[in-house]
Parts: sequence; C-alpha cells; structure tokens
Amino acid sequence: MTGASPVDDHRSSALGAPVGRRIVLGVLAAGAAGVLSGDAVSNALARVLGPLEARDPTGLLALFPLGDTFRFYSVTGSVPRRTAATYRLSVSGLVAQPAVYTVADLKALPQTTFVRDFHCVTGWRVPEVHWAGVQLSEVLDRAQPLASATAIRFRSFDGTYTENMTLEQARRPDVIVALQMLGKPVTHDHGGPVRMYAGSMYGYKSTKWLSGIELLDHAEPGYWETRGYPLNGIIQK
Repeated sequence: MTGASPVDDHRSSALGAPVGRRIVLGVLAAGAAGVLSGDAVSNALARVLGPLEARDPTGLLALFPLGDTFRFYSVTGSVPRRTAATYRLSVSGLVAQPAVYTVADLKALPQTTFVRDFHCVTGWRVPEVHWAGVQLSEVLDRAQPLASATAIRFRSFDGTYTENMTLEQARRPDVIVALQMLGKPVTHDHGGPVRMYAGSMYGYKSTKWLSGIELLDHAEPGYWETRGYPLNGIIQK
C-alpha cells in the first residue's frame, strides 16, 4: 500500500482477529514451500491463496513469499459491491463545478493508458501492470478548483478509508481515476469498479473503491497517515 500495506494497498484494521486453524496450518506449509522452492512455487501459491487472503483479517499471509502478485485486503474486512450501473463518483469541495460521475460518464472522458509497477510501502511490488482510465487532472479541470484549493481528500465507499494528495501531486500525468487494470475492468477485489492509481507514489495513495474527490484548502491526513505513514507517499528511488 490497489490499497499500501502488507496486502494490496490497504492493510486490515483487524489485526489479531481469529483465523481458522486450517488456514493457519495451510499458510505455514505454503510459506515454507515458497521459501524452499523459489519464485515459481511462490507465484503458484499466490494464485491459490489469493481468495483466502481476502478473507483473512490478520495480515498473516503477507508474511510469506507470494511472488510478484497483488495482495487483497481492505481496512474494513468487507466492502459493499458497486456495479457499473450503481457506481457514483462525487467531485466536491472547493470547486466551481461540482459533479457526480457514473462509470459511463468516466468512460466518455479522454482516456489514457500506460504500464507502471505497483509499489507497496512494505516492500513488495507488482511489475508492469497495465492501467487505463482518466487522468485526474482532466477531472479537476472540469471541476474548476477555486484559488483556495491546495489539496484533495479521496474517499472510499468502504465507509472508512480516506487518502490525500496535494493539488500539484494530483496533476501528475501518472495519477489516474482507473477504470481498467491488468487488461480488464477493475475488479471488486482490486478496488473496482473505479479506483485511484498514482504511479510515482506508494500504493496506499491509490485509493480503492473510490467514491469521492473533495478539494480542500489544507492537507488532511488519510487513514494510514493518521497511523504513522508519511503524508508524502512519493516513491524514493
């Protein structure tokens, strides 16, 4: 940290919650196999264990070598689903033209595509991910930020997660409202149907299950910043 943290771009907030004995034993065996057998086995394990990760609120699975693959978590344990028909994205705050977008509305805007790695702040990464969507700068230009606007707060429809960027960061060409990743529409587990992606920033800045873009006159620390993550999530190379 889609949500970064041990799993995708959102770490579970329920560390210490009980996990089934079969899952724990299976993960321990799988982890040992990954250590002994290298990347090929690790990547195979990732494909098998991925669905279990989504149901494990402890972060335990993130401790094992799962290869160059995404880890799936949320900070709430479960997230309501939105379809392309029911999804809405609000743009509000210090703007002259607030708006509400459907998926169809976002698809009608100019699209951009590129290939970038996804970096989690905890060390794992997924190389050469194909991304597609609308540059955030396009959405901001249509909203017409007021002179007092300097920062953005992103909200997730999980009801809990928030994230921030400065207006300057948000206008980078690799910051997009993502409609596709990995060559297909963003899935629910990856934060779909619409999520943020910021190529030059760690994954926790790329809000999953995006529901709101609010312009502010100050930087408002997001979910992980209030728990110790740096406000500036730029990847240091």
